[in-house]
Amino acid sequence: MANETSGAYFTANAVVDKTAAGTFIPEIWSDEIIAAYQKNLKMAPLVKRIQMSGKKGDVIHIPKPTRGSASAKSEATAVTIQANLESELQVSVNRHFEYSRLIEDIVEVQALNSLRQFYTEDAGYALSVQVDNDLHAAATGFGDGGAVVFSPAATDYQHTGCFFNDNGTTTQYTDDTLVAADVFTDAFFRDMIQKMDDNNVPMDGRSLIIPPSVRNTIMGIDRYVSSDFVTGQVVNSGLIGNLYGVDIYVSANCRTIEAAADNTASSVDTRAALLFHSDAIVMAEQLGVRSQTQYKQEYLSTLYTADTLYGVQVYRPEAGFVLAVPSA
Repeated sequence: MANETSGAYFTANAVVDKTAAGTFIPEIWSDEIIAAYQKNLKMAPLVKRIQMSGKKGDVIHIPKPTRGSASAKSEATAVTIQANLESELQVSVNRHFEYSRLIEDIVEVQALNSLRQFYTEDAGYALSVQVDNDLHAAATGFGDGGAVVFSPAATDYQHTGCFFNDNGTTTQYTDDTLVAADVFTDAFFRDMIQKMDDNNVPMDGRSLIIPPSVRNTIMGIDRYVSSDFVTGQVVNSGLIGNLYGVDIYVSANCRTIEAAADNTASSVDTRAALLFHSDAIVMAEQLGVRSQTQYKQEYLSTLYTADTLYGVQVYRPEAGFVLAVPSA
């Protein structure tokens, strides 16, 4: 029998002991616990979400109907039947993540009730960040990118759905090309909107998610700070305004396409801003955030665990674009 004191869930610094939880004991700190900063998560509410709670199987099949066309009708002739060209998208539900804490009894006895609330909020934050990161990674499948790469390299963004502002010219992205001067501009944004229009992407449901560096850039563009654009305040979703019918969000979760150390053309990181329609990405949720507790008598502690299970895939690759931008 394995030594339980060296079990998988008992490792150095893994247990929240009295010393580690000192900040939660009223004798040392105030009786208010300020939850960790909740990063504004943007992607999940903006994509096509399918709930499959309680359903079995690890693959979900989603129909992808194709548009038909109108046919001329001649007198005394039969109607033209539309050809059935429907396909399907298979989404593997294989993204399973968890967050766990082991809290000793003495901590629960002496700490405020807000201790568990803090860890609960922290667990939800950590899992939500993971979901958001996976949805951002789905952009590797835009254009002709193919399968989604959840740990992408710069070469995974070299597809027909990724562009950058090359000294005033909208150019398809390749690695080792973007420099600090290739910043986001209004003309670049309009070019990318036109690409969506050319692809017959619906006008409603469009979003642009930008990294903080781009927000800093657009604050110097008059139209982006006018009353027509600014919402008045940054809401929890990260929404900062609307321009040309596109809701604009800011997120620190925008992926790094290429680190400065890997870019022979520049000394700044390359980040991925995303311009997309809600149908560009699909997220299938088989298990929402679930919380469980179990008492561990051998440690006189309670194990708290939260987990989630979902799948992410590109649904309409022509309805999403990556805007490669410098990080500073």
